[in-house]
Amino acid sequence: MKKLMVVLLFIGLVIQPALAKEKVAAKKEPIKVGAFFALSGPAAFIGTPTKLVAQMAADEINRQGGINGRPIELVFGDTEGDPTKAVAIAKKFIYVDKVVAIIGPTRTGTGMAVKKIVEQAHVPTIMTVGGDPVIMGGRFGSYRYIFKTPQRSSTAVKKIFIYLKKKGIKTVAILTSSDGFGKDGKRWLLKLTPQYGIKVVAQESFSPSDTDMTSQLASIRTKNPQAIICWTIGPAGSIVAKNVKQLGINVPLIQCHGLPDPKYVELAGEAANGSIMPSTKLMAWQQLPDKDPQKPVIARFVHLYKDVYHYDKEFPINTHSGYAWDALMILTRAMRKSGPDRERLRDAIEKTKGYVGISGVYTMSPKDHNGLGVDSMIMVRVENGHWVMESY
Repeated sequence: MKKLMVVLLFIGLVIQPALAKEKVAAKKEPIKVGAFFALSGPAAFIGTPTKLVAQMAADEINRQGGINGRPIELVFGDTEGDPTKAVAIAKKFIYVDKVVAIIGPTRTGTGMAVKKIVEQAHVPTIMTVGGDPVIMGGRFGSYRYIFKTPQRSSTAVKKIFIYLKKKGIKTVAILTSSDGFGKDGKRWLLKLTPQYGIKVVAQESFSPSDTDMTSQLASIRTKNPQAIICWTIGPAGSIVAKNVKQLGINVPLIQCHGLPDPKYVELAGEAANGSIMPSTKLMAWQQLPDKDPQKPVIARFVHLYKDVYHYDKEFPINTHSGYAWDALMILTRAMRKSGPDRERLRDAIEKTKGYVGISGVYTMSPKDHNGLGVDSMIMVRVENGHWVMESY
């Protein structure tokens, strides 16, 4: 009997630590989150640093203990800015990688391409796209599981019109790209002008791949607008700025919220000076009043980005830099309450209230899956290659 007791005790001493290790391992099993961006193609200058910020956010979350002891594991994908590839990656995330949630993509067109897929699969997805249709219902489809961190196009349009009204500007010309983002901007520009007593006297468009817009701008000049509003992202915006200067057009050029980026200044050169645009507070954060709740949050983000991770050496901070950070922080903030269950997670994201992020203070609701208003933006002006806060 004594021998049997000794054997059982020995077995217990061996098995218990093994079980304990298994229990610890189970606690540390990673929670997979899909993260897809345009890492190549024309929007790679936005998508690549967005990926780096997403990993930076995941590292910081894991350093602080992850989600209830479980680390976040990002599964990355490159959409190349191609809707077809975005669809393939989304399906892989959902059915092969078995992710709990998704963040991304980069462009409105790829976001719309995957919208139906993630809705049908009931996968909470926080997008980093600028356009509104991803979180609009009706003919744009359901958005129950879709949220987004960049300001709505409609919010940026309102910010512009508030600024123009203060300046006494009553007539504008609009020049918009023919892609999904440009069409979304045009829709809101035309819809909201009456509310602000502003009249659109000219409408022109261009392809995002066009390399010259002088003919459209020459046509606009004949209508004598008091300002020109351009709605596009990428190199096309810099080309418009150059063309405006070449034609000697002396009215304000207002760019959209997708262009506050050192790349815009680099590509447009001196022609960028004087350009005005709505922006996240990130682009002029040091000029914010100390009472702004975002100021210390942005300061920490900038410190991590520049001094700890050194991303600024290759990818200077731009207005897009905080979108993936906010997406992952909102996601994990909700997950700490809901756990990794997709349905409960979706509900928790929708109940986000007062999250102070890089791009604004987020308060979401069943009808608002963005949660940002015009107070989350500032108007900035390019002055000698630097970003100056034009209005708060």
